[in-house]
Amino acid sequence: MLEVTAAPMPKALDAEPAREPGAYQALVREIGEDGACEVRRVFWSETCARLHLFRNLTPAQHHARIAREAHSLKSAAGTFGYVRLAALALQLEQSAETLGGAEFHDLLDLMDAAYEAARAQELDV
Repeated sequence: MLEVTAAPMPKALDAEPAREPGAYQALVREIGEDGACEVRRVFWSETCARLHLFRNLTPAQHHARIAREAHSLKSAAGTFGYVRLAALALQLEQSAETLGGAEFHDLLDLMDAAYEAARAQELDV
């Protein structure tokens, strides 16, 4: 698999592309078109479910689970080159224990927007 290191989230969300253009093709070279397509389908499904799950958790009571789920999301998003989503997931992973409710929901809103931007870019391909 590809190794991706997500950088801290920049101040301007739009400064980061939603998707790294060559990431999917690199995955295709590694596992083939059929495999990459299937893994990407699973990614979209799991990411949607994970974003909904976050909305039902509270950082004060579930910070360890939030951090684990954010770590998984960061890795998966990085594999497909969804840079913005991976960076936000890293931010959530690193701050899950200290986030207040308002900050948590603001971050989730940004993650939802990054997910939608990634989906939109995917449809433009």
